[in-house]
Amino acid sequence: MKRSASSTKGASKRQKVSSATSTRNQDKEKETLEWPEYFQDLFKIFKALNTVLAFVSSHRHIATTFPMIRSSAEGLLKRPLELSKVAELKALLPDVVEFAYIPRSDLRIHGETVSQQNKRSNSPNFMLHPQSLAIDTPLGYRLPGHEEEEHVLVLEFAENFRTPKSGNLVDKRNQRFKDAVVELMKATPEGEVSTDLLQAAARDHIPVNPSAKKALLANESQNLIIPEPEDRPSIDNILLEIQKQQWYKNQIVDRRTFKEKVAIEGLLAEPLSHTIQQALRESRNITSLYYHQAAAINAIVQRKHVIVSTSTASGKSVIYQVPLLKFLEENSNATAILIYPTKALAQDQRTALEQLLCACPGLQHIKVATYDGDTPQDHRRTIRETASVIFTNFDMLHASILPHEELWRTFIKNIKLVAVDELHYYSNLFGSHVAQIIRRFRRICAAVGNQRVVFVSCSATISKPSQHMKRLFGVEDVEEIVEDGAPSGKKDYLVWDPFNVKDMDSGVAKLGQSGPTWEAINLMIFLMIRGVRVILFCKIRRACELAMKALRQRLSAEGRLDVLAKVMPYRGGYSQEDRRRIEYEAFSGHLLGIVATNALELGVDIGVLDAVIMLGFPFGIANFRQQAGRAGRRSRDSLAVLVAEDLPIDRNYVKFPDKLYNQPMDDLTVDIESKVVIEAHLQCAAHEMPLSKDDAFYFGASLGELCDSKLRKDKDGWYHPHPKFLPYPAKHISIRGADDDKYTVIDVTKVGLPRIIEEIELSRAIFELYEGGVFMHQGLTFVVKEVSHDTKVARLVRADVNWITKPRDYTQVLPRYIIHHLDWTNRNVDAMQTHRIKEIARSPHKAYFGSEWIISGTITMFIARTGVDVTTVVFGFRKIRCVWTLADILSISKSLFRGNKVLDVVDVDTPPYERQVTGLWFDVPKDLLGLLKEKHFNLAEAIHSASHAWMNRFALSPDLRTECKAAEKEYNKEESQRKRPARLILYDASRKGSVSAQAFDHSGEVLQQAHDMVETCSCKDGCDKCIHSATCSEGNVVASKMGALLILKALLNLDIDADSVATQFGSQGSETIVEATYIRPLDGVQVEPA
Repeated sequence: MKRSASSTKGASKRQKVSSATSTRNQDKEKETLEWPEYFQDLFKIFKALNTVLAFVSSHRHIATTFPMIRSSAEGLLKRPLELSKVAELKALLPDVVEFAYIPRSDLRIHGETVSQQNKRSNSPNFMLHPQSLAIDTPLGYRLPGHEEEEHVLVLEFAENFRTPKSGNLVDKRNQRFKDAVVELMKATPEGEVSTDLLQAAARDHIPVNPSAKKALLANESQNLIIPEPEDRPSIDNILLEIQKQQWYKNQIVDRRTFKEKVAIEGLLAEPLSHTIQQALRESRNITSLYYHQAAAINAIVQRKHVIVSTSTASGKSVIYQVPLLKFLEENSNATAILIYPTKALAQDQRTALEQLLCACPGLQHIKVATYDGDTPQDHRRTIRETASVIFTNFDMLHASILPHEELWRTFIKNIKLVAVDELHYYSNLFGSHVAQIIRRFRRICAAVGNQRVVFVSCSATISKPSQHMKRLFGVEDVEEIVEDGAPSGKKDYLVWDPFNVKDMDSGVAKLGQSGPTWEAINLMIFLMIRGVRVILFCKIRRACELAMKALRQRLSAEGRLDVLAKVMPYRGGYSQEDRRRIEYEAFSGHLLGIVATNALELGVDIGVLDAVIMLGFPFGIANFRQQAGRAGRRSRDSLAVLVAEDLPIDRNYVKFPDKLYNQPMDDLTVDIESKVVIEAHLQCAAHEMPLSKDDAFYFGASLGELCDSKLRKDKDGWYHPHPKFLPYPAKHISIRGADDDKYTVIDVTKVGLPRIIEEIELSRAIFELYEGGVFMHQGLTFVVKEVSHDTKVARLVRADVNWITKPRDYTQVLPRYIIHHLDWTNRNVDAMQTHRIKEIARSPHKAYFGSEWIISGTITMFIARTGVDVTTVVFGFRKIRCVWTLADILSISKSLFRGNKVLDVVDVDTPPYERQVTGLWFDVPKDLLGLLKEKHFNLAEAIHSASHAWMNRFALSPDLRTECKAAEKEYNKEESQRKRPARLILYDASRKGSVSAQAFDHSGEVLQQAHDMVETCSCKDGCDKCIHSATCSEGNVVASKMGALLILKALLNLDIDADSVATQFGSQGSETIVEATYIRPLDGVQVEPA
């Protein structure tokens, strides 16, 4: 039979492909034959396990418990499989091999978790039963000695769900093994044996059973005994011991020792009753008062408003608790409101007051209650009717108490004292809202006949405390007490500069021992096993979770489960159940270590802390001192350590540590004249009780204008809320400026038993919840399986992975336009308009402002009015290995360190996160752009730094944002498809914000102040006083002080000598900035004078 030409050609092609494949296979076999016999044998073990796990992944009713996998692999190998060999595979391929104990209750069958309600009636039951643990093995086979254990040992190969064809997956894994062996052999230094290095590293990967009591006994030594707090070594001795460690490489670049301070006692003008003295003595062991406590109590008894601004842990709560007891003894109907910024702090202080009342004869019957967002609705009426003291926050005062003042009228009539703790917390936009809430509260009190409420506030050390309280409360007679009478022990402050891993010798380099996070964790463990109680502060939630995950890994690998059991993370977002459990453990003094965000920066009593470690410089000098103050109580010595990150702002404090102690704190800012904020609260106040022009006494001179234009006036001259705010105006006002939308995060690991673990804001959800991504909760890793953006629900499955994911995203910040057509891919726009324009003094250039918008039609056709559009798109993620392979470690000695390795790049399809906010902008002059390009300035650096310089001079800048520039994008050599106009854009952090309007009103004068600061600042390349921002989302890496100065000069029309501008030779990528086009203003818009 004749073959067609095409058939012959196809056969020939198949023959060539087959021949090529055969050649490649022979090359691969030749490659493995060149390996030492040790690696050839290890490869046989890997292939056996690979085959078994591929089979398991295709049979979803089989669990991957190690006894079952081991038994099957031994059947293929025809010999026993040693646990140490699996640990060697884990050390070689930490991102592939999952080998760890997990709670038996968390054990899942392969495949997706499916709700029992959604199963077909004839679906097989894949719930775990003893017989599912083995293939051709005796029923219920388990590791010897672990018959009744709470944890099971699981062996899995990661990504066994990614490829549907098991054959392809097996080949892919086998190749990963080969690549890892080649990398290891190439990276092994001369004189070293690669097999020895692998076996040494594998010791850290032998899993430890958390529930096995014998685990600790096997490693028991005197080092496993954790000293009691009173028996711990002194800080001096600990620091000497640190400096003798092999891993210490002169990281301590600055040490300051502050001597102990003795107590200064104060006297009361009127002695306390015997019952109150008894209560203080029995509940707190207090027999005398410090100077600041006595001075405050004396002032409160005289009906003066008081602010006490002293150091952390100086006993400030006594100053309002003692007068409260006096008021209750004098009048059993007296009531009080105690206000705290966080639920944890309120919970802590409620316990302290209850103990005090129980120890006070005659007051044991007094009821106190927490009234916050977690309080069940059916309990709230009882609290109103029976409680004498409530612990609450300004959110509840704003949205629940004041709008229903008729229900609280009896309670409000009898209020004697209102205490606001942590007053420094209330500043910027949030503080501005709180100021108006307090005015609403004072107005209601006066209306019901109670004009003798005493306001008491406590604060950490701040600048101008009485001024801050006066502006916040709207009262004038304020007694300021700043002399601290509390004792304090000796305290050491360290600036810790992590050792540069590039300079490490290969003999010193060990698994993962590199970077600020590792050194902070290493230091924390070193302190904890010596009985030092530590808190590790992280700046952001993700850093907190990563640190906790690393602690789990380190302590488990070292067999220090006794220490791990006493470490917990704490941050915002946890469920009420988790928060209460962690708070109880912390308050009870059961913990050795806490990993926290600034949620515990405030004065929560988390037991006696001996040391504070700050991972990276906090958001300001005030935060640094507040966090450092969390360590040290009374006469004990203590330690505060700043572990510097490799960011410009941290490097500045490493170089100039005196600033940490000598730099003055910025004044706290509260804007009580913002018409936007006032109008919002006038709508609320009018709903609580109709307004009149006389209420300008509380709300200021703008009340009349705002009432006439924004509220509804009745025939008798009273003002009522505008109908659009009804029936509950308070629900329309977000006092924290936060978006209301939240995503519910549900753990669906246990079939049929979903559990809500968190609720996170929309602004965070877009970056943390995407399918396939790794989500972290309490140091545990979960894989996101499903995200519903319609219902705002994310479903996660628990997975012990050795990688994290980082979103691939971009954010576009543009002035809003009247858009007739938008091409989403290319972002072509035309017919642009602006709402307000303002002159810059003595300059031809202008400041621009936009406000609100309307959308109509589809994504390609819409109408917008004006303002700033902020669009964020997460289009994929990078899968990043966060545990070193041995080859990675050894390559450090060859100066090949590149940070954490990207394992995979994945595309995802998520909807864009669009925010329509108000903002202002300055267009960079065209002639300056030419000069900057001629002198080889990076335009993104200059614009980024100029934006920060402006924000550093504006008092309310914490409530503004700018488009922070990322180094990986700006320094990318590949041509960027996303070009941005040359503008300084500053916009409200929240859709409900109003700060940008005030920023626009002062735009020119702030611009001049920014210029003067940058020009006169003595730093070389930038600092937090000129162009760096502690809140920069990209760490201030993309920065140019000279570029910022030139932009500020150009906008102010100041002379620039082009010849004196030096040509730049810094980091240059493809240009991402283009000339800004003119934005056409709305009809009738007039240019406002400077």
